[in-house]
Amino acid sequence: MDLFFSSLEILARWDVLIALIVGSVGGVIIGAIPGVGAAVAIAILLPATFSLDPIVGLTALLGIYGSSMYGGAIPAILVNTPGTAVNALTTYDGYPMTQRGEGRRALSLAYSASFFGGVFAVVCLIFLSPILAAIAPHFGSREIFLASLLGIILVVLAHRGQILIAGALACFGIWLNTIGLEPIQYSKRYTFGQSWLSGGVDLIVVVLGLFAISQAIVLLVDENRAPRTGTLSGGLFQGFKELFQHKRVASVSASFGVMMGMIPGVGEFTAQFMSYTAARRGSKTPELFGNGAPEGLIASEASNNAVPAAAMIPLLALGIPGEALTAMMLSVFYVHNVVPGPQLFQNQMDFVVALYIALLLLNVMVVIFLLFSTNLLLKIIQIPTRFLGIIILTLSFVGVYSLRNSTIDCAIAAGFGVFGFILKRLNLPIVPIILGMVLGGIMEAKLRTSMMRVKTPFDMIDRPIAFILFLLILAVLGSHVWRMWKDRNSTEDL
Repeated sequence: MDLFFSSLEILARWDVLIALIVGSVGGVIIGAIPGVGAAVAIAILLPATFSLDPIVGLTALLGIYGSSMYGGAIPAILVNTPGTAVNALTTYDGYPMTQRGEGRRALSLAYSASFFGGVFAVVCLIFLSPILAAIAPHFGSREIFLASLLGIILVVLAHRGQILIAGALACFGIWLNTIGLEPIQYSKRYTFGQSWLSGGVDLIVVVLGLFAISQAIVLLVDENRAPRTGTLSGGLFQGFKELFQHKRVASVSASFGVMMGMIPGVGEFTAQFMSYTAARRGSKTPELFGNGAPEGLIASEASNNAVPAAAMIPLLALGIPGEALTAMMLSVFYVHNVVPGPQLFQNQMDFVVALYIALLLLNVMVVIFLLFSTNLLLKIIQIPTRFLGIIILTLSFVGVYSLRNSTIDCAIAAGFGVFGFILKRLNLPIVPIILGMVLGGIMEAKLRTSMMRVKTPFDMIDRPIAFILFLLILAVLGSHVWRMWKDRNSTEDL
């Protein structure tokens, strides 16, 4: 109980509450605007959070991360255009319901399912905390190195059909992290005699380039669009009553979101498709899926909104981000010398619980905001995309310059913006680069530390957790090779 009250004391500050409100409401608005998304917003906001207290900055970022998918469901349901990429599956059943004249019902179901998924994940996170607190101290340098390696492998293998390019981009990210002065002997690496490279390539500069500037270029180059929507009449509360009728679908889908969120590199898409498939198999009317099935809409929204809270588990317990957004949040921890991992649970458990409470509060704030302001958000959807592109581009360069007052950083960000634009046009993944930079730095630091105690390769796995992680790596690689062999044989048989 003392822990709970000390956590509330951390949150009971006017600046934290303002950050929570701005983040949650801002995340909904950003998610509702097609073509922007949480990654762009967080990338733009990152430089500003470095001057704030860690709880204030992280609360704002968590608000955007956890609420953007709520807003992304609005254009997905009403105009068949997902606000964020992870709301694509929502269009399968949400838009057909709108075409039948049930747009208000579809939005109400989406809000209630999203709220259930978000709260379910936070409750799971709270109950897992004692287990995490008990296990985390047993993770040393070797274990964190192996966990980071497993994370990179999972991220690469998650890009089916693009594994080679995803692996190459992850390696590119690892290489980017090595540029500049190395942290032990301060010798220069890959600077090629250029003094401006001695400080390395800043993660935030790369993030702003790959996510924000590249998206601004996409919006400016593509045809100018401004989706048109009508207004909704009536309340949006009936979805909570209807959700109770489909409580099994909601619970199973949220469980998939929690499980997939905890695994690095998997995330919302896998959780969605697994929950959607499970809901269709268990439905009495599977033929309605894709044509306006309420269960399909619930499965999609409950699963994707359960992922953000679950993704905090590997981040907080081991300091290992599972995808790009948590990798960006990790940089906020490091700037303020708050190091996620075993020590965080031992020394700052009140800070961890405060983040859990903030996640719970943001879901409550978001659903209240949406129930009373959806018609206002329908007007925001209609902002022309090229106007958005100009705003994003301007804010991105302002954010980059504010980091170190460096025009070189702006040039680097512009270069990565063009590179990100090319990757998007070729439909190639961007996330492996960011995770390569973050996890590569963790792997290098932990490997160097662990090598002081390692005499033979077998010493790396001579402890129980390290050995289990090693077996998991072998199992993941083995299952992938087995799947490739089966696919190849089935192709030859045809």
